[in-house]
Amino acid sequence: MQSSGRPHDDPAGDVVRWAAFSCLLVPVVLVVYGTSFGGAAVATLGLFVVTAACLVLLRHSERTAARVRAEERLPSAHRRRHSRGGPAGRRGCRTSDSASPHD
Repeated sequence: MQSSGRPHDDPAGDVVRWAAFSCLLVPVVLVVYGTSFGGAAVATLGLFVVTAACLVLLRHSERTAARVRAEERLPSAHRRRHSRGGPAGRRGCRTSDSASPHD
């Protein structure tokens, strides 16, 4: 049983919910402490833009992590080959065993 009581724990969703709450709370606090309504509105708009960008990045990260986990479960013959890890991933870099044009 999960401690949060929810069947599907969504950490990214929790972060976004707290950010949305902050987007609503911050302008109220700004107005109470003397900031103009226009200034509070601009701050709110900025917070919403940052929150939306974070939501997009979090969801992209989750999809990428899920895809990587799915690929790890596949047999090695079915995995996609990436050129990042091998010698081809170091194009343009000189290694100690390569001949230099200046040698």
